[in-house]
Amino acid sequence: MNRLRAAAVGVDQGNVELFSEFASGGEMWTGHGARERRKWVAFSATYRSPPVVHLSLSLWDMDSHANVRADLVAENVGLDGFDMVFRTWADTRVARVRMAWMAIGEVKSEDDWDLY
Repeated sequence: MNRLRAAAVGVDQGNVELFSEFASGGEMWTGHGARERRKWVAFSATYRSPPVVHLSLSLWDMDSHANVRADLVAENVGLDGFDMVFRTWADTRVARVRMAWMAIGEVKSEDDWDLY
């Protein structure tokens, strides 16, 4: 559990097209085996400590002739942003993916003082 100390809680969110490869014949659409796409996402403001980041698929365009396999994860979560990661494997064919994200964490407040 992430316990927030302050009354100042920041919620940031967005929706990012991670890739679209069916028209270009990219590896996510034509490849086999382990594949990965990642993108750095910057927060609109800096958090005091790394926030909790939630990811979800807001668009997925998959081939219907194979099992749908997907792993979504937020990696390298820091004060300013995180890596949005989509992974698939085996014979899954992914034409395009758009991912929604939400970050919740402690932000600076008007009542915070920097003494130095």
